[in-house]
Amino acid sequence: MVAYLYELKDWPNFHWVQETLSVKLGAVRHRQGKIMGHMEALGFPLQEEAMLAILTLDIVKTNEIEGELLNPEQVRSSVARKLGMDVPGLIPSDRHIEGVVEMMLDATLRYDLPLTEERLFDWHAAMFPTGRSGMYKITVGDWRDDSKGPMQVVSGAAGKEHVHFQAPHADIVSREMKIFLDWFNGDINIDPVLKAAVAHLWFLTIHPFADGNGRIARAVADMQLARADQTSLRFYSMSAQIKRERNAYYKILEKTQKGSLDITRWLEWFIDCLERTLIATEDILSAVLKKARYWDKHMAVILNERQRLMINKLFDGFEGNLTSSKWAKMTKCSQDTALRDIQYLIDKGMLQKSSSAGKNTNYVLKTD
Repeated sequence: MVAYLYELKDWPNFHWVQETLSVKLGAVRHRQGKIMGHMEALGFPLQEEAMLAILTLDIVKTNEIEGELLNPEQVRSSVARKLGMDVPGLIPSDRHIEGVVEMMLDATLRYDLPLTEERLFDWHAAMFPTGRSGMYKITVGDWRDDSKGPMQVVSGAAGKEHVHFQAPHADIVSREMKIFLDWFNGDINIDPVLKAAVAHLWFLTIHPFADGNGRIARAVADMQLARADQTSLRFYSMSAQIKRERNAYYKILEKTQKGSLDITRWLEWFIDCLERTLIATEDILSAVLKKARYWDKHMAVILNERQRLMINKLFDGFEGNLTSSKWAKMTKCSQDTALRDIQYLIDKGMLQKSSSAGKNTNYVLKTD
């Protein structure tokens, strides 16, 4: 029978081969420093823009990893409001999204505060405001009770389930979490990036909640990465990279859970994933700079609210092609007004007709 990490004699005394990690760790810490240096040189408005893009991406993707799709526009609007940003075209957000955003912002913006049992309960309650996960009622804002059987992560059809992981019995969760929180809040002689990786794995091993463990584990890791950066400014999303590598993520987690307390392989994967995260972030920051240069170039052009809203939507990831009918629908104006708005932007060199052939004329930003 497979023994999980928490069943091993020396649990939770994790260990690893530091020499194997040193070069990788040095490279990723160097890249972190470069990104922080670039962003500090950009000034506050661009920092805000980058933060909004990264936090929106992070929240959307950490939920996608678990198969839950959030409306990106609602997430972006919620983040912007909670950060006090003056962003045009914000839309209302449902209370589930509001709760998820509150959890992530609390973890990253208040990274320097202790992580406590009560704080984790608040995060969990914010994630499940109705007290339900889908159709099922769950224990919210408290540790799981295993009243419906042991906590298992399974896949496969009924009768042919494959158990990837079975969590510790609910009776010991409170004790295990106290040990974890004492460690997390303590002054431990360990590189802060490695601490994020260990915290991620350790939290998932305990699996303290009835649902939401993966998302909260990643929030805990993000909190520790903010401590590593010594700033609440978030300019990279590890959840977005984990989403791209979802199969590898689950594979290494399962292998580690069924392995030994030597977690060198897990730490290697985490560091490598973080480096790929930082590389991908350069594309996001490049898009933010491109947007800033565009607005600087056209700062003298007088725009109405509809035009400013639609240009920002094109920069922030417009779904499909922009047509005059979509413009009219999204800005709640007539077709004639939409065409006048668009023609004005074309005349000012801000929009152009797309070169792609299609049934309807569509438009794209003119950025060259």
